[in-house]
Amino acid sequence: MAGACWQPPLVTRPQYQLQAAHTPSGDCDFVASGGIDTAISAMPFTGGPAVSPEVYDIDFLMDSLCAPGGSNDVDNTAGVNAIHTAGAKAICYVDAGTDEPFRPDHQAFVDFDTACGGCLFGKPVGGFREEHWLDIDDGQGQRTFILGQVSARVDRCKTDGFDAVEFDNVEAYPNNTGLPISEATQLLFNTALANLAHTKGLTVGLKNDVAQVTELRPYFDFAINEQCQEFNECSTLDPFVGAGKPVFQVEYQVGAGTVCPAANGANRNAILKSVDLFDTPWTPCR
Repeated sequence: MAGACWQPPLVTRPQYQLQAAHTPSGDCDFVASGGIDTAISAMPFTGGPAVSPEVYDIDFLMDSLCAPGGSNDVDNTAGVNAIHTAGAKAICYVDAGTDEPFRPDHQAFVDFDTACGGCLFGKPVGGFREEHWLDIDDGQGQRTFILGQVSARVDRCKTDGFDAVEFDNVEAYPNNTGLPISEATQLLFNTALANLAHTKGLTVGLKNDVAQVTELRPYFDFAINEQCQEFNECSTLDPFVGAGKPVFQVEYQVGAGTVCPAANGANRNAILKSVDLFDTPWTPCR
């Protein structure tokens, strides 16, 4: 359990922004807040006055578009500070189950894979051809290595002042990874991630992995789900709501008229976004 960690209320309005806002000319917008739009507001599906996000999920690294010199290794402390100034909380986005070549620690993954004879990298992630699944088994120390790298990233989240962390790509076992990852191995990895976050004083959210919600709910403080309405799997998240833990739902393809009545009725905190995850569009259901 989270203990002294921040626990988001069951009803908390989210924003999910993983890319910096752009000006019409393509430059970084909201430079002072690291590209994060903390002034965003919109009328919710339920009507009434415009509302603002109460929690923002952002990358711990500043978008290189906004970073000094175009660096890919600048923490977005400015974004976190701006979010807090706006009276909201900040969730730190950390990729845990795949390797992204633009990350500053990418070479460490390449070096480990070379040293172990190609034991670390799996197939490319669907839709992201340069991103590869990671073998989270520990037969050659892969899981230990990955957790060490993730721990270093979470240390940066903590130093930056984030309130919580989201670990992405933590449902490898049902995907075509080219790796022998079992459901049991995924449970070991995901519980280790949750415990890692808590030992550093951060609340932690379960990203997707709806098939293991029952086993993982006790370890996680909230859930983040993409497209459960589209894939007809939102009811799998009911255990989180039943335990008083919020569900942050993001939909990309289904309209508000379908998403919002269902989400509001089930007490999920849903927003409609586009898959590029800029600041806009942002349509909150409530």
